[in-house]
Amino acid sequence: MKFNLTTKIITALILGAVVGLILNIFAKDLFDILDPYLFTPLGKIFLNLISMLVVPIVFLSIVLGSAGLGDPKKLGRIGLKTIVYFLLTTCIAIVIGLTLAYIIDPGMVEGIDTSQSEGFKTEEAPPVGETLMNIIPKNPLTAMTEGNMLQIIAFAIFIGFGLTALGEKTKGILKLVEQGNDLMMYLVTLVMKFAPYGTFGLIASAIGSQGSSALKAMWLYFVVVLAALLVHAFITYGGTILLLAKKNPIWFFKNFSPAMSVGFSTSSSNATLPISMDVAQQRLGVSKPVSSFVQPLGATINMDGTAIMQGVATVFISQVYNVDLSMEQLITVVLTAVLASIGTAGVPGVGLILLAMVLSSVNLPVEGIGLILGIDRLLDMARTSINISGDAACALFVSESEKKRTIKIQRGES
Repeated sequence: MKFNLTTKIITALILGAVVGLILNIFAKDLFDILDPYLFTPLGKIFLNLISMLVVPIVFLSIVLGSAGLGDPKKLGRIGLKTIVYFLLTTCIAIVIGLTLAYIIDPGMVEGIDTSQSEGFKTEEAPPVGETLMNIIPKNPLTAMTEGNMLQIIAFAIFIGFGLTALGEKTKGILKLVEQGNDLMMYLVTLVMKFAPYGTFGLIASAIGSQGSSALKAMWLYFVVVLAALLVHAFITYGGTILLLAKKNPIWFFKNFSPAMSVGFSTSSSNATLPISMDVAQQRLGVSKPVSSFVQPLGATINMDGTAIMQGVATVFISQVYNVDLSMEQLITVVLTAVLASIGTAGVPGVGLILLAMVLSSVNLPVEGIGLILGIDRLLDMARTSINISGDAACALFVSESEKKRTIKIQRGES
């Protein structure tokens, strides 16, 4: 029997989790021997292969997307739709997280040891205004070598505008960019053949190192975050697909599942971007210009999964430390999380840094983050799957709305 790629990746996920858990429980010494020579190298090679393609794909796809949209008004219209959609869904996400957390009360469980939080030290995130001012790169090559996605996107949009404005004069450069993009997509296809092995290594290493503690510690908090992620995926994104894109949500999730599986194993929207764009274009029928513009932008600023974690974690930590949050403080949590989702885009360890900002905004102890560090790696996997699904849902909605607009204009002309 020949298995498709999705089946292979999901099988690798399950097998990696089982192998990692068994080794952690029954043969920890054997895991310590195998991990640095087998599991970690498999995962790292896969991550490196994908990371190798991220910057050129983001740059080339945004250039093509901007040039393909042609009319600056069209680019502005699509950009506005995209940013408004991401801000609204991030707001909805954190409200869902807060609501479920207050319904289930994960922090009210007795016996939670706050001494686990003492070793956590947070990094300071840059102010939102500073990040927005730094979007325009002083040196585009430096932005590319540092992987600064916002600056890369800004530079690529300018290039796309220039190619559109100059038209025939830069036809050769546009053709070169198209060929470069085709080359990158071919390399994505090659890299994806290694995905099941990389997935197995990443999951086996994560579960094997943390073992049952990763699955049991703060289990109620874990369950609340997962429940909120699922509610957001099926209600918010499912509603987007059904009501705005006029498609079947089941069809959407079934066809996008290969990218979701890779997102789960890599825990990085940027690293998964080459695969998620390829899947959206090939299996969901999203137009290449829209996909090339919306999904890289979403990978940079769309953090719905992280927003859910922030909402649940804020309530959880407030309950553990017996702090009652007022309605004004809850509104502050929502606003801070939504604004910070753009302001700290591209910062390493962004989820925990954003959470530190949110906790500080309502005077909760930042040290409380230490309570959830043990299971954050597993939740980060799930959050990434949700984030990239939101990027694809937005791309499909925008693509379909642009198709309908084109049809209406053509009918009006005829």
